[in-house]
Amino acid sequence: MQHVTVGVDGSAESAAAAHWAAGEAVLRKVALRLVLVADSPDPPRGGADEGVSGDDVLTGTAQALRAGYPGLEVRADRLSGRPPAVLAREAAEAELVVLGSRGLGSVRGFLLGSVAMATIVETDRPLVLVRPERGPRPEGEAYSEPFAADRARSGRRREAADDSGPVVVGVDVREACEPVLDFAFGEAALRGCRLGAVHGWSLPPFGRDALALEMALRDMRPDVVAKLGKVLAPWRQRYPSVDVDELAPVGGASEQLVHAAEGAALVVVGRRVRTSRVGAHIGPVTHAVIHHCGSPVAVVAHD
Repeated sequence: MQHVTVGVDGSAESAAAAHWAAGEAVLRKVALRLVLVADSPDPPRGGADEGVSGDDVLTGTAQALRAGYPGLEVRADRLSGRPPAVLAREAAEAELVVLGSRGLGSVRGFLLGSVAMATIVETDRPLVLVRPERGPRPEGEAYSEPFAADRARSGRRREAADDSGPVVVGVDVREACEPVLDFAFGEAALRGCRLGAVHGWSLPPFGRDALALEMALRDMRPDVVAKLGKVLAPWRQRYPSVDVDELAPVGGASEQLVHAAEGAALVVVGRRVRTSRVGAHIGPVTHAVIHHCGSPVAVVAHD
């Protein structure tokens, strides 16, 4: 698994994914593999320009990445078959697979393509969704709380990125989700950045009695914080170089995770490997995060 795989199709979204994947490959010191999948014998066309062939897309993307990331080994392949199945097969042989995701213009969120969604549920390898950049962060602008910008750590950030925030992971204190935490801690260690571990929780309904709400918050928060700390303790020991912010805000899990992930280098969520009569699904929190988070989102499968 000495490579990172990225799916390309000539669109702006796949170009953003390819550049992000190149930075990840440089960071991991592995090769980058560009894959263009066609589900018909006809020559695939680039999403941005129907006059551009699949070969042109691969060649142009590979040339741009080799120029932008000197020393990076870039491979390019055209494959035939149903894109989700082919990408899932390729993911099984890669450290990481990266796909582009369509943005909604001025509206925050993803319009997740059917190929990306289908690939998520067909692979048990970590998959990262990337959308085009919203533009460079203005000089001096801080990351939103609870992660203030820590510019002094920039010497330890990924060399291929020109700006990077923390890694943020959603934590469910009711189950360990070891692959999710292992991936998140590993990514934070790799980048030399902070890790934000977020567990959103809700208070029972108390009507409009502000005093009752205050008392419940006071009585329940310590238990929630203790449970979060217990879940994270083994991973703190395994990754002693990673500085961890344990966050247990009151509110919906997906809403709190999206808020905490503002300005993050990577957001990590889990997907339980299970199927129902209507097929595989990814869970409501993960579904919400990949549709509404502006940062790259890694989906990690777990039992």
